[in-house]
This record gives sequence, structure tokens and C-alpha cells, in this order.
Amino acid sequence: MNAPLKSHVTQTVPANSDIARQHYAAKLSFETDCWDVHESMKAGERDFVLIDVRGHKAFSRRHVPGAICLGRDEMTADKMAEWPDDSLFVVYCAGPHCNGADKAALKLSRLGRKVKIMIGGVTGWEDEGFDFATL
Repeated sequence: MNAPLKSHVTQTVPANSDIARQHYAAKLSFETDCWDVHESMKAGERDFVLIDVRGHKAFSRRHVPGAICLGRDEMTADKMAEWPDDSLFVVYCAGPHCNGADKAALKLSRLGRKVKIMIGGVTGWEDEGFDFATL
């Protein structure tokens, strides 16, 4: 007798709930999303520094309101010392097709700074229907 076929979904056995809980808790410590950033700023709960890492030209065309433009090359120990040591930096780039935010997060973490990525980036912000700022 042949074993029943498994779907593409169940070919890999799902993790047990304890492992899944640990995974998702850890994942959320590394990232936030556009909605959380938007709603936090809207409520005046700005306990993070929002950094657009795309470059000054793209930033001037449109960016998330309240963000500053700071490329990876500008992220030096001296520059980052402008903020308190316990500051949380939230970085974003163009969107899921771009790894600029990941590279910036790595750079900031190497500088000993707390960092999260805003998943979705500019593409996610636009998909949510949120307004942009320009220079």
C-alpha cells in the first residue's frame, strides 16, 4: 500500500509550537512593519529614529515623513554618537527587492547600536496608502 501523498505545504513537517513561538518572537525583535511605524508616529510614540538608507536623490523625491536620510557609508561611530546609546534605529530601503536595509542594520549592529528593519520599505509604505514627504 502506498503512503498518502503530502501537499507541498506538508512535505516539510511544521515546527512544534514551542519552536515556532521562539522563532516568531525572535523575528519580531529584528523587524517592524510600515503600519506599526505609521501608527506609532501618528500617536506621538516616537521612541525610535527612522532612517531611509536609499540615498539622497531617492529620499528627496519621496520618503516616509519624519525619516532622516543616512546611507551606510555615513553610519560611522562618530555620526551615530549624535544619538543616545540606547536609541533604537529603524531602517528602510526601497522595498522587498532591496537589501539596503539589511546591510544598514548589519552596519549599525556592528557599531553596537539597536536596530530593526521596517519590512516593506517604500513599497510597503505605498501599498498601505500612507503619505510621503518630499524635499
